[in-house]
Amino acid sequence: MNIALLLSGGTGTRMGLDVPKQYVEVAGRTIISYCIERLSLHPGIHAIWIVADLPWHNPIMEWLEKYDSAKKFKGFSKPGKNRQLSILSGLEDIRQSAQGSDFILIHDAARPLISEKLISDCLEAVTGHDGVMPVLPMKDTVYCSKDGEHIHSLLNRSRIFAGQAPEVFRLQPYYEANLRLLPKKILEVNGSTEPAVLVGMDMVMIAGEENNFKITTREDLKKFCDIIRGTAYSEKEQTDESNGFAWYQ
Repeated sequence: MNIALLLSGGTGTRMGLDVPKQYVEVAGRTIISYCIERLSLHPGIHAIWIVADLPWHNPIMEWLEKYDSAKKFKGFSKPGKNRQLSILSGLEDIRQSAQGSDFILIHDAARPLISEKLISDCLEAVTGHDGVMPVLPMKDTVYCSKDGEHIHSLLNRSRIFAGQAPEVFRLQPYYEANLRLLPKKILEVNGSTEPAVLVGMDMVMIAGEENNFKITTREDLKKFCDIIRGTAYSEKEQTDESNGFAWYQ
């Protein structure tokens, strides 16, 4: 069984919006709803769990009613102090009804352009392995700085990749990998694959997709709106701060 864990516990404070970014409306629907719909429609996904704060459960249930057409939603999990503890919270809940050999697909609600092909590629590539992560090659020259001011070394760009989501893991070994990081090390984890790498799980990489970006900044949000609407921004929309984000609605 392949179970999707959709992470929607982030607060999105860096964007300075009234609501977390995953709940912003774009073209008449919330960002998280795009993820819900894609996961629900994919035949390889058998169940969906969502990590979200309690005040958002009722609104999410309304969006599920509309966009989870295959009725795959199974339940909510409580967010943790950081992203990885939120994942562990989801894993704890999922394990109550899943098998250790099942696969968990972890995705961010703020990555709304996840494609059917990428989901399929991840589920196919994980066969015979403990996990899979989509990546993009580095386009720019990459340098290392120890103090944030001076360049200390040049990194080999051909050996450096930018990780994306969704990441897929075999449930039991990944759960155990997270437990080994408790109680403090898990607070330092930045990416879902990090616990798997630290314990030596068999992880493989596949090609990611440029459009599968995470909405982190206002520019990311504008880019997503542009893609969804299929129109270019006017100069006024890009520069008129008085518009705020009303034109996304």
